[in-house]
Amino acid sequence: MTTKTLPQSSGTRPYIAGILLISLVATLFLFWLIYVHPASDAASVRLTFLPALNAFLNGLCACALLVGFTFIRMRRIAAHRASMITAFVFSSLFLVSYITHHALHGDVRYPVGAAFRTLYLWLLGTHIVLATVCLPLILITFFFSLTGRFPLHKKIARWTFPIWLYVSVTGVITYVMLATAKA
Repeated sequence: MTTKTLPQSSGTRPYIAGILLISLVATLFLFWLIYVHPASDAASVRLTFLPALNAFLNGLCACALLVGFTFIRMRRIAAHRASMITAFVFSSLFLVSYITHHALHGDVRYPVGAAFRTLYLWLLGTHIVLATVCLPLILITFFFSLTGRFPLHKKIARWTFPIWLYVSVTGVITYVMLATAKA
């Protein structure tokens, strides 16, 4: 499979601005969905498996990221690309499932008297902040790769990879903590 590459001298500013705008709109939509929009299934009787599916998809994404990192260290470019696309697909599926869950059930809160609440809130806070940062980083990293700007891709991927991995792993951890606190 060949990808058409833009000339190295062609300006990236409009593309980066578009990615940042899309990321901002997506973030604002998610905040509205979680904190403003009323849940359509407040009793939480439909699609109750979605939080577990979200954690599973986050876990798969983390695995694909680690495999992709291993492949690039071995200079197996095609395998690295396939792993990163796989991680992106898992993250995209997660986002669809996450949006569906929050549209149906709204915000799910950690019980006030439950153990490890402070740790949970700290992990969740860092997860949310870094997930917000991660979206444009992922899109920009993919943009640089798909347009053949490999030096820029490599430079930004050094930041994207650990943040994306942290967000994926903490997504699983916060799910487990919330599920055990509610049990």
